[in-house]
Amino acid sequence: MNIFSFIDLIWEIFHRDLPNLEKIENKGLLAVKIGQMFALRIDFLNPEKCAHLGQLYQHNASLPREDFQKLLDAYVDRTWQGRFDSIEENPMATASVAQVHRAKIPENGNLRDVVIKVIKKDFTSRFEEDVRHVIRLFRFLIFFYPKLRKVANPVALLEMIRKDTLSELDLTNEIKHQKILRDIHEKNRERVDLKGLRFPRIYEDLSNEKVLVMEEIKGETFQEKLEQGTLDYKHLLRLFHLHGFYVFAIGSFHGDIHPGNIIFKEGDIFFVDCGALATVSERLRKGLFRFMKSLSYYRFDECAGFLHDMSEVRIGEKRFLEFKKKLLELYEGFPGKTVSEVSLTEQMMHTIKLGVHHGMEFGKGMFPIIKSLMYLDGMVIKCRPDAVLMEDMRSNITELEQYM
Repeated sequence: MNIFSFIDLIWEIFHRDLPNLEKIENKGLLAVKIGQMFALRIDFLNPEKCAHLGQLYQHNASLPREDFQKLLDAYVDRTWQGRFDSIEENPMATASVAQVHRAKIPENGNLRDVVIKVIKKDFTSRFEEDVRHVIRLFRFLIFFYPKLRKVANPVALLEMIRKDTLSELDLTNEIKHQKILRDIHEKNRERVDLKGLRFPRIYEDLSNEKVLVMEEIKGETFQEKLEQGTLDYKHLLRLFHLHGFYVFAIGSFHGDIHPGNIIFKEGDIFFVDCGALATVSERLRKGLFRFMKSLSYYRFDECAGFLHDMSEVRIGEKRFLEFKKKLLELYEGFPGKTVSEVSLTEQMMHTIKLGVHHGMEFGKGMFPIIKSLMYLDGMVIKCRPDAVLMEDMRSNITELEQYM
């Protein structure tokens, strides 16, 4: 990605009514990751544009695919391929960095349905080269405009994107992170109601950095059920409870909980694609839980204090009182509003922005939580637009409090 391609990307995101997603995808992996990042920035872009960019998180059969056999020849030997009864050459899904193929494997006298995720071969080197080019561009701009570093620190942001993406390109991280989430489930299921949460089996002996073999879950993703209008709101609230336990009681959670990564099958909820694992500090998870509890009961005075407690920098009393006044104004019309009237994500982003404006600073763990809220909030808007989400979450919050 050169300077002209990068400028065109920014123009596409900020100045088009709805960005051309195919054009963004054709610019390469870094462009997709930047587009995904701005899909979460509802404080910069309007909700419709954010939702549109959010499609970059979904698997897309129209994305370019690579020669599957050539990929297998590069990543595994013929003995590995001989372990399968059959492998479908055409992918069932294609994403930014990988493509997924159905297969069958003999096991205990039966044929098991599995899927094979394989990393597209040329992404790593091309992605790192694009990151280097854009970082050089920003360093040049910062030299002539130092304030840019204070506004957003774009170089640090790109380094974060680089680190997270390279982790995603190593499929052994998906194995490791799923183990962490499963272990948390096993250790806590006797004392916490985690009924219905499941994880697909991964065939570790057939998996490596570039190839992952996993049982095929023949259910429907939440994304599919939302599109069909068949997702029951009670199952969505159940997802809030399960994910909320990991976020607030543990502080380690699925870092990419978008509706395409949640599969519903016969009453069970499966977490898939666990390559992204997010962690937050004890101060942040407990502070945010207290904030959310107070928010659900519309105790906005308490919200101001709990947000300040989460800040890594304490502000003076005068500035805090100014912040509190502005926060009360921000939430003046919030009580009783449905998700279609007031987006929880948008409200939270404005709240954090207000805190930063008054001198607060928040750790990097805040971003994946806001990312989760955006996904969950977006699902409610599609599933039950007339829901008063914060009031519906009160029982979940009360239940989670005993595990804090």
